[in-house]
Amino acid sequence: MTVGAMIELAAAVALIGFGVWLYRARKQADRSYGSQGAVLLFVVGAIMALHALGAFNYHPTQGELDILKAQAR
Repeated sequence: MTVGAMIELAAAVALIGFGVWLYRARKQADRSYGSQGAVLLFVVGAIMALHALGAFNYHPTQGELDILKAQAR
């Protein structure tokens, strides 16, 4: 894992943590549903964490590799 990916993962954890804090603070204040902003922070944090862990990296299938090898000849 690169330094950039670790920084991105730390930022994602911070966003999710801030979202939890915001959701809990809003819920205790007015005894209703949580903040929509907190839910958005959860989504952004989850996407950032998946990106930092490499879930969105492109991995060609065996069929694609075979086609590329055939085209190179």
